[in-house]
Amino acid sequence: MKRAVELKIDVSEAAALGMAAHLAITVHLPDRTELAHPTTVCFAFPGGGYCRRYYSFDMPDGSGGGEAGFHCERGWIFVACDHLGFGDSTIPDGNALNLDNVAAANDAMVRQVMARLEAGTLVDGLEPIVDATCLGIGQSMGGCFTVVAQGNHQTFHGIGVLGYSGVHTVVPTRPGQPPAAWPWISRRSSLDAPHVLNAAALAQAPGVTLGDAEALQAAARAGEHPFQWSFHNDDEPADIVTLDMMASVGLVDPLPEWRSATTPPCGVYMVAPGAVALEAAVVRVPVLIAMGERDVAPDPLGEPRAYKSAEDIQLFICPRMAHMHNFAPTRVRFWERIHNWGDGVAAQRRVG
Repeated sequence: MKRAVELKIDVSEAAALGMAAHLAITVHLPDRTELAHPTTVCFAFPGGGYCRRYYSFDMPDGSGGGEAGFHCERGWIFVACDHLGFGDSTIPDGNALNLDNVAAANDAMVRQVMARLEAGTLVDGLEPIVDATCLGIGQSMGGCFTVVAQGNHQTFHGIGVLGYSGVHTVVPTRPGQPPAAWPWISRRSSLDAPHVLNAAALAQAPGVTLGDAEALQAAARAGEHPFQWSFHNDDEPADIVTLDMMASVGLVDPLPEWRSATTPPCGVYMVAPGAVALEAAVVRVPVLIAMGERDVAPDPLGEPRAYKSAEDIQLFICPRMAHMHNFAPTRVRFWERIHNWGDGVAAQRRVG
């Protein structure tokens, strides 16, 4: 039978935080008779404010297991992961985390899981799996960390960048509302003393400012969080949309299963133009750029230019879908596209 196994993976050495650190992961396994041969292992990373259960929760019309269940039914091993600073993983104090050490911890976890799969020691009853295709997919901030991991460590055989821009991530507001203001902070500066490169423009911006928790809460209480339009499609269930957006500003207790109580401050780096330009430019493995028709890439057709070294780049824009893809009525179409791409990556490895 399909099963899910909860594990904690030690990443203390890779994270180099001067403290013990672990990542919480859920390994979703297909039935033994459904396991694809050769095998594909897909590591999935959530966005800011969400946890690994973003990939396994069910919408009211779901059939069981969310995206994780979808891919398992088609033979993949699916590993949903909490980054450092998220969910059930280690939550360091202050500004200890940055894009690089979060990505390094993710890389270390992936390599340990793959090594244990090959040795047959990851999960009781699972035979050794050799030369599996290793995919990494990340939604929003998870996509940012996935690009950085691939650029710095060559972690995966292929990456899916879902709802994140390798050029410039911009979260739009509803048409007619003033745009949200985002600080552009250099990754060369510490968040303890951040160098905000667009400080003058930020001070004059008419819209809500990222990090203004009081203004965001007030907007949510008044009926619409400023990011609701970009996060959720109009035909999603209103009660779930409200729950998700109220949870995003700390107005729900307990949190819904897909939400994380914490997000590391380093996420603010990712909204600066060209935040991961160098890492994206050196990615050589196949890249799937996938997003909703209402998402955070201002110029979707220009996204492939960020991956200057990749020889295989695919772009998919899913209709009736906003930034939080797994809530959308067309989510199964999105998952199918990811699965077909992943199977293609695996097939190309066999002929290459």
